[in-house]
Amino acid sequence: MAKSAGSPDSRFRGQIEAALADGATLDAMVLRLTLRDANLMARDPVTPVADISYAGGEMRFLGVRVEKGGVDVSRLDLGEG
Repeated sequence: MAKSAGSPDSRFRGQIEAALADGATLDAMVLRLTLRDANLMARDPVTPVADISYAGGEMRFLGVRVEKGGVDVSRLDLGEG
């Protein structure tokens, strides 16, 4: 399987912003990251520290809950039926 190009920040920041503009809510969205992408995101020097938070045992990126592992390819789920 081909590896995704670009950092997780560069791939998902625009998707999250577009989804919010289209009416999606932060609580409905889930960013499902491969373990590799989760590690890259947490260590990316370009990603502002304020954009990643950890609370209640959860990682969030731009307010979207992050699930680490369990997927072959990272993706943003919008929480739609």
